[in-house]
Amino acid sequence: MAAKGKTKDSEGWTTIIKPRSGFFSLDIRELVHYRDLIGLFVKRDIATVYKQTILGPLWFVLQPIATTIIYTFVFGNLAGLSTDGIPRTLFYFGGTMLWHYFQISLLNISDTFILNAALFNKVYFPRLVIPLSKIMSNLIALGIQTVILLCFYIYYLAKGMIIPPSFLILFIPFIVIWLGLLATGFGMIISSLTTKYRDLRTLVTFGMSLWMYATPVVYPISQIPGKLKWLMMINPVSAPIELFRFLMFKTGNPNWIATWISLGICLLLFFIGLVLFRRSEGSFVDIA
Repeated sequence: MAAKGKTKDSEGWTTIIKPRSGFFSLDIRELVHYRDLIGLFVKRDIATVYKQTILGPLWFVLQPIATTIIYTFVFGNLAGLSTDGIPRTLFYFGGTMLWHYFQISLLNISDTFILNAALFNKVYFPRLVIPLSKIMSNLIALGIQTVILLCFYIYYLAKGMIIPPSFLILFIPFIVIWLGLLATGFGMIISSLTTKYRDLRTLVTFGMSLWMYATPVVYPISQIPGKLKWLMMINPVSAPIELFRFLMFKTGNPNWIATWISLGICLLLFFIGLVLFRRSEGSFVDIA
């Protein structure tokens, strides 16, 4: 795949498209140059999902609220699972909100080559524009849901049911970046593999449902038997969700070993995903 750069040659050209120097080439300036295109893709993603719907963007709010109600009834009332002293609405809404951001970002990015094949065949632009636009459009939904979470938080705070926030809450954006990098790395790996193995996308969709129940979304890690806690250690999504609850609600004791393992897996997946993504974008047109 070619890289675009601006220069001036003897024939008067101002833009030259030339081969990349390697698979792990990340031209930040090129991505910045296409920032307007990223914005257009973000608007397209939001419009496509909620176009011709009755409630429109309200689904950003209604989906996690409906899921929270179901989880509260099933896991809170029927199963009687503990929430480590956190009001159930805050516990389930916060976990669902973060998991949905991770899940939908991963699935969106994993479809990069398949859903944009026709576009890639017609015009050049950095292929990383698509994953970036997916992350940013999902960030908008996460931002709206965060406002709703804060409304619930203020309500329970006024009733004296939770501890007032501390400066630790300022580190929560780091959790979002962490989950975004995980989703991007894993998604780019899946996207690269699906150029040859199309049925992998179905397997990933099914696997995400199972993965959620192996992640402390509807239960705290304190409810996991000691012999099974190693599963939480190797699950890279567990640490950021548990750390979010610690920063937001001051409950639980973050496992710092699991945190460093998760960060290491995050960086490794992103590196591998970027290498495979760069490699696939040059040959995808021939395979598609």
